[in-house]
Amino acid sequence: MPDRKTVRPSRRALVAGGAVLAAALALAGAGAAGLLSGHGHSAAGHSDGLPHTGVDASAGSCGTGWHDPRPGTQVFDVHNTSSVPVEVYLKDASSGAVYGEVEGLGPGTTRALRVTIASGSYAFGCFPDDAASVTGPTVRVPSGGDGSGSSGESGSSGPAAVPVSQHDLIPPTLSYQKWVTGRMGSLVGAARQLATAVRADDPARARKAWLTAHLDYERLGAAYGTFGDADAAINGTTAGLPGGVHDKDFTGFHRIEYGLWHGESAAALRPFTDRLVKDVVALRADWRQARMDPLDLGLRAHEILENTVQFELTGRTDYGSGSNLATARANLDGTRVVLSRLRPVLSGRYQGLKTLDTELDRTQAVLDRQEHAGHWTAPARLGRAEREKVNAAVSGLVERLADIAALCDVRRSS
Repeated sequence: MPDRKTVRPSRRALVAGGAVLAAALALAGAGAAGLLSGHGHSAAGHSDGLPHTGVDASAGSCGTGWHDPRPGTQVFDVHNTSSVPVEVYLKDASSGAVYGEVEGLGPGTTRALRVTIASGSYAFGCFPDDAASVTGPTVRVPSGGDGSGSSGESGSSGPAAVPVSQHDLIPPTLSYQKWVTGRMGSLVGAARQLATAVRADDPARARKAWLTAHLDYERLGAAYGTFGDADAAINGTTAGLPGGVHDKDFTGFHRIEYGLWHGESAAALRPFTDRLVKDVVALRADWRQARMDPLDLGLRAHEILENTVQFELTGRTDYGSGSNLATARANLDGTRVVLSRLRPVLSGRYQGLKTLDTELDRTQAVLDRQEHAGHWTAPARLGRAEREKVNAAVSGLVERLADIAALCDVRRSS
């Protein structure tokens, strides 16, 4: 059972309106058939049936080769003629909104960039490693089409978004940090109530207190990367521990969960609840000096529920309580908090906000149906129909939130 971990995914596309703008497609050699036999438009020899245009991507010739501009869906075969890797954007010449990008294009290699553009002015931006950026010539795309089979010829373009800067992300990150600070008192209080219930040898009260405290912690999902080693001590699993549930390094919520739902005595559990209180008190103190990386906030908006699919919906973090869907619901709350802080950044950049809000509400309703008088249905006990509804709602929302992570990934501007 691997622990949840932060992995910054390769940024494959800008996203807006709930759709992929463009992606770096399969890597091909410069001499591959149909690629860059010369500059200009060519629809022949390509299985996708779309018009292809070969363009250069280097400091000396960024964007050259686009001689026959037209609207619609099309492919730019972007070739790096330089000796260093380069990142390439196709952007609106006036607003700077990006329609598509290619990351890490190696020297002498070619990748296909598929976009849908309307009439307007565009330019390629090239960002060589360890060198200043270069903006290629502005190309004016006329209105209308030529019947080549491309879409978007009537004037509609694919999604585009003005890139997010690190400066844009600082205010929402500071706001989120302040929110976490305000939640620390509740977490400490809940942990102490759990310890008190265990000391009183009241298993029913202890189980209820455990769930309250655990969900308080889970709602802080975007901060766990900043928590560092404290997260493993407070909410770690048996992953990588040779002794499993009896390993001396297995502590925190899940160790207490195992004991409470497997009949361990109050005397056996007291060291773990006392350790939990000590750890969350230390976390509260350390948090005052912590600084979240602004670059992580958009990633967490997606990652919280991505981890939920991987760990909670599969029951892999269930040590006896059957409360994984309650955790999923708390994770949804945590995701909403992150999105509320990012909304000023997303407004005007992400056309799918209204749809995202609808999907958040729908997922919440699906999860809330699994709670009955304070008791939650364990994933393994869901009927097939309900299981499919839960999986579909959460997984669909994760796909939508991937847009937010991509949009909030900072891009070079110089």
